[in-house]
Amino acid sequence: MLYFMIVDSIKLLDVVALTVPAGKLPAGAVGTVVEVFEPGCFLVEFIDDEGRTVALETVEQNCLLKLRYDLAHAA
Repeated sequence: MLYFMIVDSIKLLDVVALTVPAGKLPAGAVGTVVEVFEPGCFLVEFIDDEGRTVALETVEQNCLLKLRYDLAHAA
């Protein structure tokens, strides 16, 4: 089960969702942090269902929600 967390500790390889549109992506698009430029500024990769990159966007932390998978809730 995926659920949303509002946190201040987004880091490399975290899965995140956009809270606002970015470039050609709508709010709610899910991606992976692939680079941390400075505290609060991230390069996020967004892929399609076949694993191909559809966008790389530089996004500020206040435009992201960190997503977390919790096995305890998945059962």
